[in-house]
Amino acid sequence: MAIFNGLLGNASKVAPGEVQKEYAQILTPHETVEHAYKLIRDMLIFTDKRLILVDKQGVTGKKTEYHSIPYKSITHYAVETAGHFDLDAELCLYISGAGLPLKKTFNKSVNIYEVQGVLSQYILK
Repeated sequence: MAIFNGLLGNASKVAPGEVQKEYAQILTPHETVEHAYKLIRDMLIFTDKRLILVDKQGVTGKKTEYHSIPYKSITHYAVETAGHFDLDAELCLYISGAGLPLKKTFNKSVNIYEVQGVLSQYILK
């Protein structure tokens, strides 16, 4: 089912401890992974300091782009919750200096309110 969700563009939740170990080399010494979501090979990692987007490229996925977005650069965001017929929730991030929002889709097993709460916690500091 996770592969099916990934093919449809849906993200699923991943244990923060696993992500902390796997991506230790890109985290600062005192940075903590709070929430993480996986989309086949790509990741959205919410730390206590920033949002990290991991984009694995190519057929083998050996080439990887790490996009770091400090929470202060997120000017605002929008959340569209899942409905009866549309089972996916969507998160749109508006980043200062970017013309278009960054959109990510979450399946119904992910609590979009939790994601919104994490963003609010750091954006509204």
